[in-house]
Amino acid sequence: MAERKLKKAIIFIVFLPIVNKQLMTQLISEGECLYCKEKFSKATVNRHLQKHLAEKAKENKPGNSFLLNVGANPKWGSSPYFLSLWVDGEALIEDIDYFLREIWLECCGHMSSFTNPKNKAKGGGWDFFETENLLMKGKINEYEKMMEEANGEIPKSRKIKVALSKGMKINYEYDFGSTTSLQLTVVGEYPIEADKGIVLLSRNEPLQILCDTCGKEAATKLCMVCAGDDESAFCDKCAKQHAKTCSDFADYAAMPVVNSPRMGVCAYTGGRIDKKRDGVYKKQ
Repeated sequence: MAERKLKKAIIFIVFLPIVNKQLMTQLISEGECLYCKEKFSKATVNRHLQKHLAEKAKENKPGNSFLLNVGANPKWGSSPYFLSLWVDGEALIEDIDYFLREIWLECCGHMSSFTNPKNKAKGGGWDFFETENLLMKGKINEYEKMMEEANGEIPKSRKIKVALSKGMKINYEYDFGSTTSLQLTVVGEYPIEADKGIVLLSRNEPLQILCDTCGKEAATKLCMVCAGDDESAFCDKCAKQHAKTCSDFADYAAMPVVNSPRMGVCAYTGGRIDKKRDGVYKKQ
């Protein structure tokens, strides 16, 4: 029994979006526009935002900026989570890394990378010990050059206006153990400065994940051990009852429901940006 539960916990940690079919197939994903406050579906929100940025192009200072859509890497299936970001061209790739960590990902200071899949296909091998040696000596530029040539990895010190162009798709990975894989798509490019380095234009509202037990209240807790069972998401009341029958849940396996594709993974308990929309679903 203990071995079975351990295996299910491992599956939950790494593959929560796949295991939780309700999350993938039944939930409505929509986000509020920063400017007009109307809500739009995941499929239409960026088309709407482009209209507002076209208006911005008439009044903002000349420069470079980009509209980015951030979501799960489609290689691992669809996901209801999304971010729409307006990024200034003078910002750095590492600024996006920091933003993604703060709003969706950061739990234990894991490593991360941005990769251009087209360049990755052209790359060759690289020596692990050589890269370790470069990092230990603080030769960051040499390390970044090696990883870009071998793996298509985009240096985090590179400016956005140099690294990105309209239509590009960039892969992002956070944590090379229990990895959260994202894809950034450059939806639009504008000859103006953004209002600041990174502007959050929209994100999906908290998803309507209901308690598996009562089916009425919003789920606030997940049981890592019972992931994949009929009942693994619980409201506060039902979570107390579940703790009486699942000692692992009472001990260590309870994780909060949060508005992030990293929900339930590693030690992630929520973001530090836009905390108002980082919580659980609230009934209207």
